[in-house]
Amino acid sequence: MTNAEIAERFEEVASLLEAQNASEYRVRAWRNGAASLRESPRSAADILDAEGPEGLDALPGIGQALARAARELVETGQLGMLLRLRGESAPEAVLASVPGVGPRIAQRLHDELGVDTLEDLEMAANDGRLDALKGFGPKRVAGIRDALATRLRRRPARTRSSSPAPSEGEPPVTEILDVDREYRERAERDDLPRIAPRRFNPSGERWLPVLHTTRGDRHYTALFSNTARAHELKRTHDWVVLYYDGRDGEQQCTVVTATKGPRKGRRVVRGREDSP
Repeated sequence: MTNAEIAERFEEVASLLEAQNASEYRVRAWRNGAASLRESPRSAADILDAEGPEGLDALPGIGQALARAARELVETGQLGMLLRLRGESAPEAVLASVPGVGPRIAQRLHDELGVDTLEDLEMAANDGRLDALKGFGPKRVAGIRDALATRLRRRPARTRSSSPAPSEGEPPVTEILDVDREYRERAERDDLPRIAPRRFNPSGERWLPVLHTTRGDRHYTALFSNTARAHELKRTHDWVVLYYDGRDGEQQCTVVTATKGPRKGRRVVRGREDSP
């Protein structure tokens, strides 16, 4: 992918963020990144080959987040964030991005186990369902656990009975729940822009509210879950998926209403139900 093509995607991200009421700073960052790539005498692909992501990070107006986005476009031709902003994201694409999975296995995980999110995959890796799936030996399952620990900012869970522990630098549960509260309250007031998701939406209705907000230096995007499992259990207006900036790239988590246990009826972060 050429610099001009990457810049075009960056500009589309900026336009969608602007239309969805994201901060002016964030919109400007993507536009500045697009301009920097257009002006660079070297291609992003060449810089990656010679210097790695650090070379892209060093370009004027780029930084770590946009360097990761440029690398994703160079290596895959797609940008997950852009697909999500368009309402075109599919869970199989997210699953396929995990090392050791890939497109064909992602489709099997979705079709055979009903796995739609990284948290679903993490649970399947720790409760024995992955071990029971044909083609998944102990080494592959362990590798997926380790990859998810990095993506979800957790310490790897080594036993089926243990719950993943939060990693250093992960947002506190109180912060995540506060973003969840803001999203649900504003969605209830119809105070958020809406997008038309591609999946499970044959009429093309703009029903999915999207929130872009910040807590300190951290940017969040929040949407109701539009996965097959959420539709099956009628939780499309309960489960909230949050995407946020992380040290190793964009991270995600899901907030739900607990249906059992001591926190039944309360909002909890999947995988961190026991966190104070």
